[in-house]
Amino acid sequence: MMHSMPVCLLALLITIPSLSSAQERPRMMLWPDGAPGMMGDVQNDRPNLTLYKPKQQNGCAVVVCPGGGYGGLAVDHEGKQIGEWFNEFGVTAFVLRYRHSPYRHPIPLHDLQRAIRTVRAKAEDFGIDPKRVGIMGFSAGGHLCSTAVTHFDLGKKDSADSIEQQSCRPDFGILCYPVITFTQDFMHRGSRNNLLGTDPDPKLVKHLSNELQVSKETPPVFLFHTYEDTAVPPQNSLVFYMAMKEKNVPGELHLYEKGRHGVGLAKNISGTSNWPKQLQDWMKVRGYLGK
Repeated sequence: MMHSMPVCLLALLITIPSLSSAQERPRMMLWPDGAPGMMGDVQNDRPNLTLYKPKQQNGCAVVVCPGGGYGGLAVDHEGKQIGEWFNEFGVTAFVLRYRHSPYRHPIPLHDLQRAIRTVRAKAEDFGIDPKRVGIMGFSAGGHLCSTAVTHFDLGKKDSADSIEQQSCRPDFGILCYPVITFTQDFMHRGSRNNLLGTDPDPKLVKHLSNELQVSKETPPVFLFHTYEDTAVPPQNSLVFYMAMKEKNVPGELHLYEKGRHGVGLAKNISGTSNWPKQLQDWMKVRGYLGK
């Protein structure tokens, strides 16, 4: 069912041209009056969501976090292309431009949590189910999403901001060749340095090694990785999945042989190109795509 956007929501939106066509997509600033902790006033200082709305919505929504080592954002093959793919089967996607280096933790996490709260708060306006809001991250964006599924609150009920009153716990997570650990020898040190600096507090390093933070409250998670990934070795996904299993958190892990780091939809990689279909099947089995 299609929903029109009320004036109050449209006031927060600006339009930007699509990279591949003349089509324009709405972009919403997470903090229209300026994000907390802003260091300047350029693109990386203003976290925002770009809306990918399908012609026929099934009520499911996913906030997509591109990778980039916490030093940039791969907004095409890990953002725009993903949003368009979700639209093919009725999922409403929101591609998040979160702040990255020189910003440090907890700024990227706060941006993602704000995005989840915003989507829930405006669920009726967007035509989605606030109980079917997931997140998806690639590489360092996968680390960010693994942080969000293990570090969350159920809403700040005493906040004067109605958005902050919403829960930032995702209903499900999708981790694509994710950075997970910051303590083991197969970590991606560049992501850790960009997020925490070169001499981080050991307690913070452990706190954000998310294989150590999985709990029974962690939502279901789908993961995929490739054997040939040498930048972020597949052990990252393995340790997170094993932690899920230990805590009885349902999910799926798919390991493919072919494909270097950063394959995106992997359209031309035999075998690995199956991952989007397997994700869609998982989402259907779990009921995220509706009846």
